[in-house]
Amino acid sequence: MPPERMTDEFEPGDLPDVPRPREQTALVGHGDAEAALAGAIGSGRLHHAWLIGGPRGIGKATLAYRVARFLLAHPEGGRVAENLAVPAQHPAARQVAALSHPNLVALRRLKPPGAKSLPTKISVDAARKALELFGSTAGSAGYRICIVDSAEDLNANSANALLKMIEEPPPRSLFLIVSHAPGRLLPTIRSRCRALTLRPLVSGEVASVVAGFPAPFVPPEPAGLERAAALSEGSVARAVAMLDPATFGLVTEVEGLLARLDHPDWRRILALSEKLAARDADDLFATSLDTVFRFVSDELHRRKDEPPARLAALVEVCDKIARAAGEAATYNLDRRPLVLSLFGDLAGAMRAAA
Repeated sequence: MPPERMTDEFEPGDLPDVPRPREQTALVGHGDAEAALAGAIGSGRLHHAWLIGGPRGIGKATLAYRVARFLLAHPEGGRVAENLAVPAQHPAARQVAALSHPNLVALRRLKPPGAKSLPTKISVDAARKALELFGSTAGSAGYRICIVDSAEDLNANSANALLKMIEEPPPRSLFLIVSHAPGRLLPTIRSRCRALTLRPLVSGEVASVVAGFPAPFVPPEPAGLERAAALSEGSVARAVAMLDPATFGLVTEVEGLLARLDHPDWRRILALSEKLAARDADDLFATSLDTVFRFVSDELHRRKDEPPARLAALVEVCDKIARAAGEAATYNLDRRPLVLSLFGDLAGAMRAAA
């Protein structure tokens, strides 16, 4: 059972009643990635920095903490193992779950004392404080480990602070850098890391992870779990979101509107735009965009044998939607015109591709 959380103890990526990555000792999928890390550890030639990339919610941070847990549980080194499993009752596992091990630090966004919300970026002061671990004597034998979760949260100064450390790492130091978009990182950071790309889970693996969450998580009905896993695109976080009735209802509504692009129902589209324009609708808006992009992707795949010129309008609309959504988020713009133009542009693109 995951440790009980205080009501204000929120961290990026938290899901209601779901264990955090550092609290999970099981890893579903990613056997090849785990084997690569286990082999590097067993060889005694473990690279000092690993860039663990892939979409959100597929287990990147879970794998990073699994590596840290194994190394901290076996500080003597030289251990050859088929996998990196450590029992949940092991002292190192409990210390990793609590982030209390003297040789482990997690570089992530944290809410400052007295603040009402999380910062949008990891400050350079936070990075320097976390990296102090590598300027001191290790608390015990073995590796000193930093997990960055995630690299996208670093600002320019904190990214440079990390870069300086991985350019000249102290002996027996390890940096596990989680990234949802590795291509956007500083090239100098990427060049000093061993890349390890994780693929989205298959729907059965997603369902297995969700079904295995301990209390207080309430197991979903099998039909609901199957539907959520099918819509998850390999992301456990997305599957959990799809279990929410409001999110599920929104996806169903958007899918229904997309199915009628030949005769758009503007009354329902206008109602949807009002719902997505609400101040507390950020997650629902993101989900609606994901549903649209999935629809276009499926349409392009279905028609993959057709001339590319016929499908170009669909690709252009997706690019336009992505740019408009980014501008709306950056400048806090009204989403209603964006939603209305989205369906209008898609309807036009579908006619052009007919």
